[in-house]
Amino acid sequence: MTATILNSLWAPWESGLVARAGVEIALLALVAGTLGCWIVLYELSYTTESLSHALLPGLVLAALTGIPLLLGGAVGLVVAVIAIGLAQRIEGIDPDAAIAVAITSLVGLGALLALAPASPPGIGGILFGDVLAVTNGDLIAAAALAAAVLAGLRLLHGRLLLAGFDRATARAFGARPLIAELALLALVAATIVVAVQALGNLLVVALLVGPASAAQLVAGRIVPMMCVGVVVALAGGIGGLYLSYYAGTAGGASIAAAIVAIYLLAVAFGRVRALGSAAP
Repeated sequence: MTATILNSLWAPWESGLVARAGVEIALLALVAGTLGCWIVLYELSYTTESLSHALLPGLVLAALTGIPLLLGGAVGLVVAVIAIGLAQRIEGIDPDAAIAVAITSLVGLGALLALAPASPPGIGGILFGDVLAVTNGDLIAAAALAAAVLAGLRLLHGRLLLAGFDRATARAFGARPLIAELALLALVAATIVVAVQALGNLLVVALLVGPASAAQLVAGRIVPMMCVGVVVALAGGIGGLYLSYYAGTAGGASIAAAIVAIYLLAVAFGRVRALGSAAP
């Protein structure tokens, strides 16, 4: 019985595809678990989702023309900022509605380009990802991203704490909330561009927001929250790979489903803990 269980646990990793996917997920989990906590604390979850969707046309055009995805994502971001700015200037439209219209239009444009009959096979992977198709080059990019994001967050840690928890007095201590938030969004954009190969443009937000949201329910301080976030992201990623391997489901969708399941467990744990604390 024990041997059968061990064989079942080890069998997926005998495939080079799954092994590379596991390394990719581990690197992305390290980034998402730490960066995602700041996204949640700064209440930037919707902004992150919008940013992910806004990059789609640029990513698709990069895939179609053969230019680096990072460059395509940067171009897509510039176009999104211009589109949002112009939409917000239209009189009689609520700013939130204007942003929603601009983002939806960009998503529609990106999907139209990705799913057009003339598009080459596999470009739809930008939408939903293919974690089992990561290459050694993707692993190098993910490792570089992890190093850059962790270094950036270490440098920004004090400023992010001041700006995030006490914006009113942050300037008195030398912190600039706007600059800190823009730097944070720049790290988010870079993460989305690198992670899109594995999880796709439509699912990458699950890795950035889900683990941190679950961690927030069980940890009260930022460093423990980050540690829990990394563990949740890694557990969701590895669990999703097992689900994909044995159930034959799509890798990115399986990982997103596993993260949602862990989040629901964290919600249940939080409710039980609250009831226990309230009991006489």
